[in-house]
Amino acid sequence: MSSVVAPAKSASTMGPKEVELILVKEQNGVQFTSSTLASPAQTPPSGEERETWGKKIDFLLSVIGFAVDLANVWRFPYLCYKNGGGAFLVPYLFFMLIAGMPLFYMELALGQYHREGAAGVWKICPIFKGVGFTVILISLYVGFYYNVIISWALFYLFSSFTGDLPWVHCNNSWNSANCSDLWSFNTTLNDTHKSTPAAEYFERGMLHLQESEGIHDLGLPRWQLTSCLAVVILVLYFSLWKGVKTSGKVVWITATMPYVVLTVLLLRGVTLPGAMDGIKAYLSVDFLRLCEAQVWIEAATQICFSLGVGFGVLIAFSSYNKFSNNCYRDAIITSSINSLTSFFSGFVIFSYLGYMSQKHNVALEEVATDGPGLVFIIYPEAIATLPGSSVWAVIFFIMLLTLGIDSAMGGMESVITGLIDEFRFLHRHRELFTLLIVMSTFLISLFCVTNGGIYVFTLLDHFAAGTSILFGVLIEAIGIAWFYGVDRFSDDIREMIGHRPGLYWRMCWKFVSPCFLLFMVVVSFATFNPPNYGSYVFPMWANMLGWCIALSSMAMVPLYAIYKFCTLPGRFCDKAAYAITPETEHHRVEAGEVRQFTVNNILCFL
Repeated sequence: MSSVVAPAKSASTMGPKEVELILVKEQNGVQFTSSTLASPAQTPPSGEERETWGKKIDFLLSVIGFAVDLANVWRFPYLCYKNGGGAFLVPYLFFMLIAGMPLFYMELALGQYHREGAAGVWKICPIFKGVGFTVILISLYVGFYYNVIISWALFYLFSSFTGDLPWVHCNNSWNSANCSDLWSFNTTLNDTHKSTPAAEYFERGMLHLQESEGIHDLGLPRWQLTSCLAVVILVLYFSLWKGVKTSGKVVWITATMPYVVLTVLLLRGVTLPGAMDGIKAYLSVDFLRLCEAQVWIEAATQICFSLGVGFGVLIAFSSYNKFSNNCYRDAIITSSINSLTSFFSGFVIFSYLGYMSQKHNVALEEVATDGPGLVFIIYPEAIATLPGSSVWAVIFFIMLLTLGIDSAMGGMESVITGLIDEFRFLHRHRELFTLLIVMSTFLISLFCVTNGGIYVFTLLDHFAAGTSILFGVLIEAIGIAWFYGVDRFSDDIREMIGHRPGLYWRMCWKFVSPCFLLFMVVVSFATFNPPNYGSYVFPMWANMLGWCIALSSMAMVPLYAIYKFCTLPGRFCDKAAYAITPETEHHRVEAGEVRQFTVNNILCFL
């Protein structure tokens, strides 16, 4: 008796399709056949075994840790208070459902199916690969200044290990004549000619801003901040150098610690006088504010940036999942946790802001603010008035560190995974390449820890990931929905999780989300305001430099499209067919078949 196993033809060459295995047995001249269906495990095009997460929870914590960052603490609560309190949740949840979750789900599914980084996944539509390099470049730019925020938190953490916090009094060497002592001057927050010890510690004690006249006068890096930045870079390197096997363990601490600390701070905060007034102001409902366009625009903007779509991080993280992982469930869970965390943090922040408002006998809007000023000036000032203030300060800044570290890890992983998947020879040198990336980030970040570094920080924060990331996600959504095709994308998802996405998700991907993103790009350009830091206005050349930074990432889309088009063979119509057809189906173009679009007959004569 002899036997042979012969594979039948697969239905498609794209992805791990089911194939039929036919077993042929011969006995006494008679052949017996039996068949079965098998789904081979997908491997990268190079044939190498792709690394996967050690545990499913490692992936979930990594995504949550990346999406839940400092902006959840310092931006959402303020926007909610500023735009009608609880009423702000109406536009926020609306945009969450029609754009945030669908785009989040789309990126997780895209990375998991193709098991490559932000650039490599665009083998599905080669002419759009430029958007992969766009998001990689944006993540790199963000790392230049985001790591500086973490170094500030580390600086404050070291400064908290003292019996008398340095931002409490005005008798320090860095204080100016305008400093008014926190304990004896109760109207400092209303007096524009005075500054609090906490404000002066941030700007004069840590940043040494008084020694710079502007962005043209940066000076040398401050050794204290440089040392803190170096520690941050070392932590990032040793968290990332071995891939998700190491980073997946680090997030067990960095992704969970903020929830513990936020809960502890809330339990302490609600016991403070005035805390309930602050929470009531946070939750007060003013539905009339929903008639204002600006409220809806700010809700849409918050959704765009809070979930972390468009950085390539979700694609990179999900590319290390097992092929059959339920990415739909992951998208719902992680995006919901992100939004709930933002809402929960508002109770923590406004309990202390209400306390500060009552203590200084001023209106709540006088102390309510967003951005770095909230977590490095207002909140430390509030903590300084508590018994055992040093302990509370240590706890708070540990929370800021953990919030920042895992988000920074996500951004760096996007860059590393995106490039080593595109340039395969780098796989063998991941440790060295990771060192190169983090060291490059460190060197550029040194500009942000000089005397005038806050001006460089502000410029990067304003231009690096604003309009450019909205543009990147728009092109990504168009490429998947209209060129690769929603039906094809839905079939890919069915192969992974066993069922196609519902009509709601398909409609959002094809129509609602692209229209939403197009609207946001237009609004971003229409409402653009030049950056400023306090009363400092940036010179024209600095604004031009900022726009060069923003356009350099966006330019990757047309530049790569032109490059790809010029290098493809054939006439214009052949090039167009190759450009929009998945690389694994280029044989169909050679056979005269264009998978989805028919090029206008007039163009074929060119």
